[in-house]
Amino acid sequence: MIVYTSRTGNVRSIIQELSLPSSEIVKGLVLYQPYFLFTYTDGLGEIPKQVDEFLLFQENQQHIVGVIVTGNINFGEYFCKPAESISKKFNIPIIRKIDLRGTKEDIQAIKDQYKKYIEGE
Repeated sequence: MIVYTSRTGNVRSIIQELSLPSSEIVKGLVLYQPYFLFTYTDGLGEIPKQVDEFLLFQENQQHIVGVIVTGNINFGEYFCKPAESISKKFNIPIIRKIDLRGTKEDIQAIKDQYKKYIEGE
């Protein structure tokens, strides 16, 4: 499962290309299975509020196995900064940092990591 939030459509576009099980973050969503968290970068390297709220649930903290973040490389040091924050806080790998809508290589890399971490292949 990939849970995600999208503001400008970049994350949603990538989710559609991935064709993997996914669910958009909504208030009160609690997961009881391993998942990747996929978010965008807010402001100057900030984690979006809805992601912070989602991660307040103990179950969501326990089942997160990786993080994917989109951003704009033009923001330099702030590019995909939530990836580092979330990775460090939950001791999970950064699956991918993606510039805007990403590339075919980004899509394939996420699919490969999904097989490894979520499907156990």
